[in-house]
Amino acid sequence: MNAKDQKLAFKIYLYLGALFITSLVVSNLIFQKFFYWYPFGDATVFGAPLFEVSVGILPYPITFLITDLISEIYGKKKANQVVTAGIFASFFSMGIVMVAILVPAIADSGIDDATFTKVFGLSPLGVLASMLAYLFAQYVDISIYHFWKKLTNGKMLWLRNNFSTFSSQLIDTLTVVALLCAFDVLPWDKFYGLVISGFIFKIIIAFFDTPLLYLFVYLLRKRFNLNVNEEIQLD
Repeated sequence: MNAKDQKLAFKIYLYLGALFITSLVVSNLIFQKFFYWYPFGDATVFGAPLFEVSVGILPYPITFLITDLISEIYGKKKANQVVTAGIFASFFSMGIVMVAILVPAIADSGIDDATFTKVFGLSPLGVLASMLAYLFAQYVDISIYHFWKKLTNGKMLWLRNNFSTFSSQLIDTLTVVALLCAFDVLPWDKFYGLVISGFIFKIIIAFFDTPLLYLFVYLLRKRFNLNVNEEIQLD
């Protein structure tokens, strides 16, 4: 690969990392708002609406799509580096939020202390729960992805994309809901409903991201003249 292509490949990796980190940080900031989605009518599970999910789940599948894309084009090491950077960014952003909560609002402030604390006050606990789940799930996702990539010699992209995502999303959903309940952020009576609805929601999204992964992998392989199972080496 010539110097020009190497520079472009690094720039794409940098922007993919930025999208990943932004999606992760935003999901941790907005997770306290919940909504109902009724793709199957008024279906319920354990007495709760089937799709009672946090808005924080909306940008989260993007992170798994990006790590799979980076894994496919740039390799396991670069995918793990983005995951680690995302963890650091999330804790750093929560540190800023905690400082902002401690700073008293002036009388003419558009948002008073009570409102600001109500919106962001639980975020540190939520991020701790989310990060513990996310750390485990993302590394599992990357490991499973590369296991199937090696086993299939770089073929059957749909298989490793879905197997890795399904496994990691189940781990993530179980862990984060359990920790949020343990930290009294969510009531335990919502545990089963949130786990089932959250996992099914993520699985549906995962099916939709498979064509996108195929498209992006095709475009990058074509641009950089990559063979199947060939990765770009940035270092």
